[in-house]
Amino acid sequence: MPLMTMRKEETPAGAKSTVLASFLHFDMCFTIWVLLGSLSIPITQSMGLNPFLQTLMVATPTLSGSLMRIPMGFLGDRFGGRRVGILMLVFLFIPLTLGWLVNINFPTLLCVGLMLGVGGSSFSVALPLASRWYPPSKQGIVMGISAAGNIGVVFANLLAPTLAKAYGWHLVFGITMIPLAVILLAFTLLAKNNPDFIRAPEQTRYATVLAKGDLWWLCLLYCITFGGFVGLGTFLPQFFHNQYKLTAINAGYITALATFMGSTFRPLGGYLSDKFGGVRALTCVLLLVVITYAIAAFLLPLAYMAPLLVLGVLFLGMGNGCVFQLVPQRFRLEIGIVTGIVGAFGGVGGFVLPLILGSFKQTSGSYATGWLVLAGLALLALIMLRLLVVTQHSWRTTRATTVAPAPEYQV
Repeated sequence: MPLMTMRKEETPAGAKSTVLASFLHFDMCFTIWVLLGSLSIPITQSMGLNPFLQTLMVATPTLSGSLMRIPMGFLGDRFGGRRVGILMLVFLFIPLTLGWLVNINFPTLLCVGLMLGVGGSSFSVALPLASRWYPPSKQGIVMGISAAGNIGVVFANLLAPTLAKAYGWHLVFGITMIPLAVILLAFTLLAKNNPDFIRAPEQTRYATVLAKGDLWWLCLLYCITFGGFVGLGTFLPQFFHNQYKLTAINAGYITALATFMGSTFRPLGGYLSDKFGGVRALTCVLLLVVITYAIAAFLLPLAYMAPLLVLGVLFLGMGNGCVFQLVPQRFRLEIGIVTGIVGAFGGVGGFVLPLILGSFKQTSGSYATGWLVLAGLALLALIMLRLLVVTQHSWRTTRATTVAPAPEYQV
């Protein structure tokens, strides 16, 4: 009987369905968030965009989604993730309808991209909604499973180019509303707020959180890992098309494979962080990312470059899981707003990455220098992480435990 009681306490009613609902929510929203990137080649061909305008188009939803994560995290803390998540899904019908029915020019397309970016803020609603149901010892795997919904970028890159070729890119926006309606119904039925975490902390508590240096270090690290994942997820179709002359469909297939690997290996990053420590796991992942970017600067033949970047996105996905094993260990009560802030910086990284690669391509005619810059930024993050381990007690590597969270990282 005590064993059965313990299991019920560890997995209360509503927990599993909420994790599934959070996964579906993030999956659908992520699909919509990166939709312009998936359609970038046919849109570019119809509008005659240069490399910089291509980059601006795919990066705009990333930026708006990043900025929206902070207020959405606050609203999730204040009113409950279920309510905010439902309203978010309803809102996304607006830009999809505009993209489908309105004959838009480039400035209008950017406005649609800004609204599509709201889908990117699902991160600061769906993940805390699931996280609040589980103890600290399971945060790595739970956050990893919920955030594996970024596999939506796979569906976008796999299906959108094919549908655009068959029916035109405008109609793809209309078709996307069909699964959006299904996910809205499923989320409404499955998602539950944990009653112990509905009330938000006082405003002064948020100010205290913002003053903590650990928050900003987590932002920097996530800027590299998630920024790399979402940035490459939106930019790789353009990269393979411009560099190797691949069609939109073939470029989408490679990008879909890369993002699939990054999404499915994110829970592994969380699991390894739970088992061996988040800092230790993240150190290994960042080293692999640095090596990947440095080799990519050689612009190898496609037969080598494609698997290299697939592995690189896989490492970035694992890095996302590592970072978000650390977040709830340090910020349990304020998980919504903290997830929003850290996620926002991750999205900003996803906005900057295409700009770096696209700008160097526009000015020098080559992506090589852009890849080297990315390698340097990842190396800087790795160095800072190791310095934190040496200089700050809260970042020193210890084995993860299963007890309640302490004022220090259980890494």
